[in-house]
Formats: sequence, C-alpha cells, structure tokens
Amino acid sequence: MKNVAFALILLSVWVLTGCGQTSQEPAHDPAQASKTVMTKVGPEFTSAYICPMHCEGSGSDKPGKCPVCDMDYRPNEDNKSTVPDSTQTK
Repeated sequence: MKNVAFALILLSVWVLTGCGQTSQEPAHDPAQASKTVMTKVGPEFTSAYICPMHCEGSGSDKPGKCPVCDMDYRPNEDNKSTVPDSTQTK
C-alpha cells in the first residue's frame, strides 16, 4: 500500500511541475526581427511581370502566362523599370 501511495505522490508532483513549463519558443525581439531580411531575388520577384504565386524561375519582361502554374502574369509594382520616372526631362 505504501508503494501505491508513493507512486501517486510522485505522479502528482510530476504532472504539476510539467504543467508549469513554458514554451520553448524565443521571445519576440524587434531588434532581432529587423536583422532577419527576406531577400527576394530571381526573376520571379524582379521581372517587370511576375506570377502571383512567385513560381521559381517564372517572370518576364512582357505580359504572358507562368510556365509553371499557367497563371497570368501581373505587373510587378516593386519593379522600378516598369514605373515611369517623372524626374526625367524631355
């Protein structure tokens, strides 16, 4: 009977201490987040026309369809070459 009571006490302590553990995820640090930069390189991000799904190797200087997923290309708003430069004089 003493072994059963001892086992129940050990089990209770183990369960109670296990519930108090915190997540192993790191705390959000804005300074660290600014160091993590996703680089968007490749034609799927830098072309004048890009696939909405950013399929690897897709992208074109002309409208068309993505060869990977067959979606219509859309103008790349981040591509500076497609935006007319208003500072140029004629």
